[in-house]
Amino acid sequence: MSAGPKLHDERRLELGQSFQDGGEHYDRVRPGYPADSADWPLPEGARDAADLGAGTGKFTALLLERGLAVSAVDPSTDMLTQLRKTFPQVLALEGTAEATGLADSAFDVVCVAQAWHWCDPLAASTEIARILRPAGVIGLIWNQLDTSAPWVHRLSRIMHAGDVHKPGFRPVVGPEFAGLESHMTQWEDPVTPADILELAKSRSYYLRANDATRAKVMGNLHWYLFEHLGHAERELIPLPYLTQSWRARKA
Repeated sequence: MSAGPKLHDERRLELGQSFQDGGEHYDRVRPGYPADSADWPLPEGARDAADLGAGTGKFTALLLERGLAVSAVDPSTDMLTQLRKTFPQVLALEGTAEATGLADSAFDVVCVAQAWHWCDPLAASTEIARILRPAGVIGLIWNQLDTSAPWVHRLSRIMHAGDVHKPGFRPVVGPEFAGLESHMTQWEDPVTPADILELAKSRSYYLRANDATRAKVMGNLHWYLFEHLGHAERELIPLPYLTQSWRARKA
């Protein structure tokens, strides 16, 4: 009976390892986040924020723009090297959401953007509650391809994208938090076909694939974007996203 969760954990760790390298590429090709995805989780008067699974700092940037003192945690040395270059004012530590290495009761808000699905949600919740101040807030944020557009649905299938919007999705958080609620932002990221090809190369499916599978993905994308959809090489294509933000307060 215990084999299922164990296999799930092994699979999660295997996929997460895909992002250990390639920080510069990830930073260049992955989209940022809409402003209200950072505004919405912030409690009034927040001063200190932790960004867990911060990667290259895509979400860190929004927290800094709001005048917060930010500590960033990520397991990837390569990702944090990129973050430190871009945001030298940020305290950047190697660690995980389950073991941050951050001080007790040091933060008003702790955010996890595009990374909660790589975490053990119960262990991470316990750790986040430890580093939050009383009545602090956890914010969970996902950029998701809006597959209600048929062409994006097919694109996501070709790219084997996992970050697609799933109606009815609700993240698991531990009993340390109460009042989980969500906020949705619909927006578009203007990209070229070349950007979409590079975006596909930044995904875990592609990163862990063999050369033959990678070549097949690229071939299918070339056909879809240039032949089937008829896009020009430098054409700007509005790629629709739904960004879903969740927040809950420390109980």
